[in-house]
Amino acid sequence: MATTTTPPKPVTQAPERSLDQRMEALRRANQIRSRRAQLKKDLKSGRTSIQAVIADPPEFVMTAKVFDMLMAVPKYGKVKATRFLTTCRISHGKTIGGLSDRQRSELLEHLHR
Repeated sequence: MATTTTPPKPVTQAPERSLDQRMEALRRANQIRSRRAQLKKDLKSGRTSIQAVIADPPEFVMTAKVFDMLMAVPKYGKVKATRFLTTCRISHGKTIGGLSDRQRSELLEHLHR
């Protein structure tokens, strides 16, 4: 009986980026981090509601984790945020942009209570 071996898969690397491209990506990432930090401050102070962020998320929040945004809301600790996510069958690693329509509507329903 002959054994067959599969050839090793080629290692793929990210394409080389120019200094300008790397600096632009860094600038965009820093801008997103600053805007998210400000959004979290607004959530904590009550100037913005979590329902508004989940219902119609701005572009810079699309890749943020739902759990992290819930944690920025006053009176929402790890236990309550985990309970909301578990009840709505949402993974802790799910991003706001990655929520399905069902998950988004269930989460909004639970937040309105």
